[in-house]
Amino acid sequence: MLALFRCLLCLYPADFRREYHEEMTSVFRQAYDVSKTSNLLAHVSFCSRESAGLLLGALRERAHSIFGFNEWIPSRRFDMRLEFRFPRSTVFLMVLIFAGVVLTISKASGIELKYGSSSAVWPSLVLTLATVVSLALASAVFIWGILFALQRTGVHRLADLQTHSSDPRHGLSSGPSASGS
Repeated sequence: MLALFRCLLCLYPADFRREYHEEMTSVFRQAYDVSKTSNLLAHVSFCSRESAGLLLGALRERAHSIFGFNEWIPSRRFDMRLEFRFPRSTVFLMVLIFAGVVLTISKASGIELKYGSSSAVWPSLVLTLATVVSLALASAVFIWGILFALQRTGVHRLADLQTHSSDPRHGLSSGPSASGS
């Protein structure tokens, strides 16, 4: 099955293979070893699922490298793309919050009609909102200052980031599968 997996990886574009070949092979090998210990039906299901996933993934990557997009190829999974930075459940929660805001506005309109005009509320509302925003900003600056002093900000983390190349021309390799087994 590993030989079939490597053959199916050849269907991917060369740039994609160079970047992800070792990682994909390592993950597949680990999952394949786990599936061998299960019953025959689960093992066959795993092999067919992985083969179909590789074929579909290769088709998607080829379409992406040729046309620049790959949305026309169906996928069961939610692929993380740059334009999606939050989970799908967030959309549901946003709609739920919007419905709550609309309900609150309609209830407030009913209260205003029942008890008369509320023009005296607006000046204090602006002052309250300004106070809340300035307190939130001051808190954020304070917390960032503490993190900066402790050298735990994103700038410090990026400065500590170690990168290496898996290019054989540089003599570096990553992962246990670099031995060519």
